[in-house]
Amino acid sequence: MIPAEFDYHKARSLDEAIALLGKHGDAKLLAGGQSLIPAMRFRLAAPATLIDISGLKELEYIKEDGSHLLIGALTRESALEESALVRASYLMLFDTAKVIADPLVRNRATVGGNLAHADPANDHPATMLAYGASIIARGPKGTRTIAIDDFFVGLFESKLEKNEVLQEIRIPKPVANGGGAYLKVERKVGDYAVSGVAVNLVLAGDTIQSARMATTNVGPVPMRSKNADSGIGPAVDSRLNTDHSTRSARGAAAASRSARSPSHQRPGSISTRRCCVGRASSPSIRAISRSTGSGASSPAVRATPWATGAVRGARSVTRSTDASSDLSADEPVALVPGSRVPSDEASAPVSAASLTSLEAGVA
Repeated sequence: MIPAEFDYHKARSLDEAIALLGKHGDAKLLAGGQSLIPAMRFRLAAPATLIDISGLKELEYIKEDGSHLLIGALTRESALEESALVRASYLMLFDTAKVIADPLVRNRATVGGNLAHADPANDHPATMLAYGASIIARGPKGTRTIAIDDFFVGLFESKLEKNEVLQEIRIPKPVANGGGAYLKVERKVGDYAVSGVAVNLVLAGDTIQSARMATTNVGPVPMRSKNADSGIGPAVDSRLNTDHSTRSARGAAAASRSARSPSHQRPGSISTRRCCVGRASSPSIRAISRSTGSGASSPAVRATPWATGAVRGARSVTRSTDASSDLSADEPVALVPGSRVPSDEASAPVSAASLTSLEAGVA
């Protein structure tokens, strides 16, 4: 279809873009256009004015300062995927960038656009919630910092004012005893997530010091499961006690139980998404807890429930995209920074039986 008529302006600077937003009331920013342009073609969005900021090189960067990773809003997904810094130290972010759509989309799509769109089915919101990131917004009155926990306020709605531009994303630098992973369940490679789970842990010896878990596409807004924190306590062995990991997964599942579907057009029923969240959470937490945070990046992991039978009661949840993986095809797995989940079921702290009981409590 052909979009409705609109006026077009190409901003030459961030200040000019902000001024144009203030001048034109019904305006949308055009960054990568991977969500906005399709919406306009189907007449789901019909802004009177488009302000093109895609050429603002000042907003394309990936760098560290003293305590944070700084990502410019117009940084392409492919740049995250190719960044040596991200691959070395921010594996959950690398994990996420690898499973966003396909290479053609990742070459155009921007990190800032992914977040500003506030789509609960997008992948970055859950990852940023798990990281505890912050958003730098710039408007006519200057810049302000928005905590990621406060950023998403509704379906396709964020805390950004109409005359503000998302300028930068800040992610706290990882600690040596921390690790994170993002696991996405999808019908086919490149699709929107049926559901997804991002988990970020910090260990203190044999104790889980802190945990942040967030989910993709299980409610009308990207959400963090605050119940997950209460499910993880001090009495955990070095491989993560089964009871604690299962309770943590139940925390995420409990949050999804009260969520309604953000759109009937999204893949998977609500019950299917809840099942996938419950199945993904426990092995993710178990796997990340084994990480020392010092290993090389592992192959990206995608979960395809229709292919593996996860939603039909089978044990299999994910398959590694690495054909040389030493993981059993029917073992619940997750991406692990610097380590692999053992295929020996006898030594696995989270058993297939615990996952089955978890599914029963979710579905």
